[in-house]
This record gives sequence, structure tokens and C-alpha cells, in this order.
Amino acid sequence: MKGFEAGGASLTATPKWKPKGLAPLRQAQESKAGFYLVLAYLLFEFGRPQEIIPGLRAIPFGTGLSVLILLNVVMSGKLDFSRVQTKLWIPLFAVMVVHVPLAVNNYWALMTFKDMFLLFCVYLGIVIFVNSLERMMTVMKLWMGIHTFLAIMGIAKGGVGIGAWMGDENDFCMVMDMAAPFGYFLFFGAEGMSQKLKYLGMLGTFILAAMASLSRGGFIGLASVGAYCWYRSPKKLNALILVVVAVVFMLILAPDKYWDEMSSATSEETMAIGTGAERLYTWGIGVEMFFSNPIIGIGQSNFPWTFNQYEAGRTFNTKSIAGRQAHSAWVTLLSELGLAGILIIGGMLLQCYKDLKFVRTKFTPALSRQKHGQTIGAKEDIRVYLAMAMEGSLIGFIVSGVFISTLWYPSLWIMMGLVVALRNIADGKPSDPSVPVLQRGGVSGNRLATIGQGHISRPW
Repeated sequence: MKGFEAGGASLTATPKWKPKGLAPLRQAQESKAGFYLVLAYLLFEFGRPQEIIPGLRAIPFGTGLSVLILLNVVMSGKLDFSRVQTKLWIPLFAVMVVHVPLAVNNYWALMTFKDMFLLFCVYLGIVIFVNSLERMMTVMKLWMGIHTFLAIMGIAKGGVGIGAWMGDENDFCMVMDMAAPFGYFLFFGAEGMSQKLKYLGMLGTFILAAMASLSRGGFIGLASVGAYCWYRSPKKLNALILVVVAVVFMLILAPDKYWDEMSSATSEETMAIGTGAERLYTWGIGVEMFFSNPIIGIGQSNFPWTFNQYEAGRTFNTKSIAGRQAHSAWVTLLSELGLAGILIIGGMLLQCYKDLKFVRTKFTPALSRQKHGQTIGAKEDIRVYLAMAMEGSLIGFIVSGVFISTLWYPSLWIMMGLVVALRNIADGKPSDPSVPVLQRGGVSGNRLATIGQGHISRPW
């Protein structure tokens, strides 16, 4: 007997339905590996234990983890190019590929393309596997812990980073500038005094580390971050008190050498023969490179290798400075990738702003009101604070980048991935709503993804 009739329908011996719960559990297990690989990448790329533990530096953790993340992305079947930022990686790669055979230094053009492709793998991993608020907060806890460690190490080393791309004091200060908004806004989003004190301590550590670097460009970036934080603060009086405390903190702890260094940034000597004049001279050559190659530029990482050609016998203080970087992420972009790069990366940053504005708007109630027996205040949802922190972090990069050659460092591209992931979480995309993710108090992932405006949700 193959089946029997029941109510006009034939029920066969092999039912077409599948038990609910098995597939979601399998999906959850499959996606965990990718998420853990993303966490491991952040630990090794930013925390850099290989710079401290003997023997680890010989292992290419960044490359290996990036490839593994890409394999997990492909196997997950969730590869998604719907976001503008993700789409714009394709023309960016197309421009970089063109430069590999054409650039003056083919090797560095190729190596930078390779590094950017590996960063794209991690970007995809963040976008796809950081697919719930619980996972985003796990990333944030690791992110904050890593940067607190970096800050302490930087202070102990006299203002320089732990090594690799963070070894220079200016680059290290940029990293601290990008971390500071997270300490600030998560302070407002935290529940309980102990949590608030933790984030306040982290914020103070980031500021102290930035000061230890004596980076003048980094100081301008930090000041811009401070201005943004106050502007976006939901509670202006509390924010003013916090800003005053931070300023007093800087005044008390900063040595005279720090303020002397900051004040010298615009001194007559600096602007005539010092680092300020050198930057202006270098930027002028970079602009000439752009005008000679306005469409696609001279090629990624080729600014130092073509500088001598455009310097054309000129000198700065009787010496050629060929071989040095542009001392600006944006002069680097202008000269190395031309109008194509400006449109592509500018489009990415503009879309990041739109995505973060969407999150802030969606989860900020127009007015405080009573709901479910509790007072719901403006900007109480943790996603709003995360959006503001990411926006402040990007501002820290953009302003610091005016004076520092940081375009090809991981900081911008990883933050961009976090922005897209937060937007996906706000949309309930691309996470599978059938996969339960338990939060404190038993809130499921599906409910968390559909919380309406004004609902407080902090998965601490």
C-alpha cells in the first residue's frame, strides 16, 4: 500500500514535508564557522598577537583567515551584492587590475590589489555572518577589547602602535580616533553603572593613547570626532558634562610637550620649512600627478615610485623627497586612482552615511512616550548608538586621513563592512528569521529583527 486517501488528498508513504527545526539548526551550525573566522581575523589583524608572541609572525594569519572566510561565504550560499558598497567593489577592482600591467611599479600595484581582494573577502564575511544584533554586539565587545589593548600598548611604547601598519605614531593615532566614538556612544547606550564606567574608562584610554602619539594630524581628527560626538548626543547636558570631563582629563594628564607639539602645527617655521611645508610640497606634486592622469590615476601604491618623475628636478630644502608616501589618504586617492577612484570610494562613503542615517531614523522615536508600562526615550535603542559610533568613526578616519596616508589600511574597509552589516540587521537581512537567537530575557532573533521604533533592546 503506497498511500491512502484522506479528505481528498493522497498521503504517500514518503511525506513531502520535512520536520521544522532541523534545517534551521543545520544553517545555524554552518554559519557559526564563518562568524568565528571573522572574529579571529579581527583579533589577528588588529590585536596582532603575532607581534608579541615569538614565532607567530612567520604565519600569514591575515591571508589564511581571509581565504577561509571567502570559502565559508561561498559555501553558505548567501553571497549578496545587493548593497551599493558591495557593488562598488567591482569597479574598484577593475581599475586596480588595469594598473597592474601599466603602473611604474607593477609589483606594488599587484600586491595592493591582492591585499584589497583579501580585505574584500573579510568585508563579505562581516556583511554575511554578522547577521544579528547579538553577533554585532559580540563583534563590538571584541573590537573594544582589542582597541583597549592597543591603546595600553601604545601608551606603554611612548605613542607608537604595536607594529605592522600601526607602527607609525600617526597611523596609531588614527586608529584611536576611530575607536573613541564607540567608547563615547556605548557609554550612553549601556545599562548599569558598571557598564557605563567600563566604556568611560575605554574612552579615556583611547584619548590618552592618542595624546601619547603626539600626532598633530591625529589631534585634528580627534577634535573632529569630539565635535561630532557632542553634536549627535541624545542628551546634550550629559554630553556636555562628559566632554568637559574629557577636556579636563586631557589638560591634567597631557604634558607641556604635547601642547607645544600641537601648537607648532601652524607655526611659521613648520609652514615654511617644517613638516607642514613638506606636506604642502608633496600634495602639490600629487595634484600634478592627478592632472596628468585624471581618469584612473597612476596606479595603487605607486605614488612613491612616480614622485621623482613629477618632481622633475625640484627639491624641498635642497633635497628630493621621492620615495615617500603622500601624507594624505585623499591625495593618495586623487593621484593613484583619479576620478574613477574618487567616484567609487566617494560613492561608498556616501552610501555608508545614508545607511547609518536610515538606522538612526528608523530606531529613533519622534517623542518620548509610555509604552508597555515603561517610558521610551529618544535614541534609547542600541542600534542608534552603534550607527552614531560608526558614523563618528568614519569621520575620524576621513579627517585624520587628510594628513596621514591610510587609504589602503584595513580600518576603513572593515568599518564599511560593519556599516553594511548594521543596515542589514536593521532591515532583517540577510539573517534567516527561522533561526532562533536567544537574547537576555528570552528575546529571539526573529523578534529582535522586527522590533518597532521606540523599543529598547540592549543584548548585553
